[in-house]
Amino acid sequence: MGSTQGIRHPTFRVLDAMEAPHGGRILRLRLQSGEAPSIRELKGTRLRAVSPNGRSTIVNVRGFAAFGGHPSDNRLARSGRVDIHVDQEVNGPTVGARWELRPA
Repeated sequence: MGSTQGIRHPTFRVLDAMEAPHGGRILRLRLQSGEAPSIRELKGTRLRAVSPNGRSTIVNVRGFAAFGGHPSDNRLARSGRVDIHVDQEVNGPTVGARWELRPA
């Protein structure tokens, strides 16, 4: 698993969530606050996901979805949006829209 030391306290909001074709989930994120991490820093990172009602789980960033184009540092910094492919904790709640994600 990757380290979160390089990530400068970003908070992401989940705009949309769906099952991934080969396991895990695809989360469409928007940067809410903090500095946008690089794509390299984000890949392999553990993030704490917190629901609007306070339930939480840990997700591991497996990689990226390319629905809207190839993910890049420039695109993330400019738009604040990125689509990530994650694995969730076993028996944890399912991450959905309006959840917040922060480095674990």
